[in-house]
Amino acid sequence: MDNLPQYTRSQLALRNGQDKPQIWVAYQGIIYDVTESRLWRNGKHYEHWAGQDLTEELADAPHTQTVFEKFERVGRLSPAPLPPKGGA
Repeated sequence: MDNLPQYTRSQLALRNGQDKPQIWVAYQGIIYDVTESRLWRNGKHYEHWAGQDLTEELADAPHTQTVFEKFERVGRLSPAPLPPKGGA
């Protein structure tokens, strides 16, 4: 899994099924390609939008994290940058 490319949140956001044809979502730092899922048509799955980290939203879902096992892992989500130290 360490050989997966890293993507920023901005790069993930483009894979929303609108800006680019790919439909990707992240969960626990891993990015999954859900493009072929009929449940993610047009980049939307119920009240969830593609191109985002869905880690915190999974608690409200009617399924568990095992749902991601059927999708291809395409990358790792870069950690969010830390805010600059000190005042500006």
